[in-house]
Amino acid sequence: MRSIAKTLACAVLCVGGMSAPSEAADIRLHYLRQEVEQPPTLSNLEPVPTDEGRAGAELALADNATTGSFMGQTWTLQSTHVAVGGDFTAAVQEALKTTDLLVLDAPADDVLAAADLPEAQDALLFNTAAPKRALRDDACRANVLHTLPSRAMLTDALMQFFVARRWTAIVMIEGTKPGDLELGQSYRDSAAKFGQSVRRTQSWEDSGDLRRNASQEVPIFTQGLGKYDVLVVADELNDFARYIPYNTWMPRPVAGSEGLRPSAWSPVVEQWGAAQLQSRFEDAAGRQMRDRDYAAWAAVRAVGEAVTRTGASSAPELRAYMLGDSFELAGFKGRPLTFRPWNGQLRQTIPLTHRGAVVANAPIEGFLHPKTELDTLGLDAPESRCIAFGT
Repeated sequence: MRSIAKTLACAVLCVGGMSAPSEAADIRLHYLRQEVEQPPTLSNLEPVPTDEGRAGAELALADNATTGSFMGQTWTLQSTHVAVGGDFTAAVQEALKTTDLLVLDAPADDVLAAADLPEAQDALLFNTAAPKRALRDDACRANVLHTLPSRAMLTDALMQFFVARRWTAIVMIEGTKPGDLELGQSYRDSAAKFGQSVRRTQSWEDSGDLRRNASQEVPIFTQGLGKYDVLVVADELNDFARYIPYNTWMPRPVAGSEGLRPSAWSPVVEQWGAAQLQSRFEDAAGRQMRDRDYAAWAAVRAVGEAVTRTGASSAPELRAYMLGDSFELAGFKGRPLTFRPWNGQLRQTIPLTHRGAVVANAPIEGFLHPKTELDTLGLDAPESRCIAFGT
């Protein structure tokens, strides 16, 4: 029976231009999450799932195992959650004793600390939770690939849409938390990249319970923004942003953290087989897929695709293949997903959605690039200061 399965696998692979592994492979991955204390928010209507990220990795592992069963592969995923204030680096060191393939759900500083460990230099680490631009720029690491879109990719996607709609009068409300400030700066950078500008920015200070008085406070607050085509909200935790639409002084569209939102994934994405991915995830996790779930899913599936195509199982071999021209991942986004060889970022389309439907998918038609329009989102090779990848 085993020989028949191998024969079938070889036949399928040869048709697709692949070669089957010469021997059975035992592929082990380790998912590590650093718990982070979240500040209090105005609303608890959308609590962060305790299995966010890990659920996506587990679904991808099941996908890998389905293919692997015909090829003599065995797939295992170990999971470690580090408590708030815990030693994430020590957890990474322990994980590296059993595998060189790690999926990291952690802030940027923890990702860098893990990548700089001596024992991690020949490992392959996937960043699935830190959108910070620097990780893809001057602070990049050759052993880290990024399956979560950067902030720049998300903000570029929204600005492309504004340009296409000729919404040139852009104003912004910016929160005061560090993530809000980074997001706000990313919107300003993206606006400049596409010949736009954020004409006016107002800082949102916590001012009482918006659940009760948003209809009184928000109109007064937004009156000072003057006339505009679209209002961008930079609120990374979606704390106050949910109270902005329909309460503004001027009846104009809201975008960014609420209203029209750029994201890695959205439950309203249905095309290209996405509905099937959504339903399989909901059956497995009992909830809808979120951005970090998708990023973790893409990381584990990328490993699965590379192992299937090459027959390799070591991190250096898999990394070399993933960064090459032959690698493609079917990511249910309308285009094959590939890694940028200059900084390890996964190229991907960015859905622009509201809570009920997809409005557009970026890159928006008309934004051209000599290699792929996907590189109009985020750091293109001439813009990147990453030198770790040697390109």
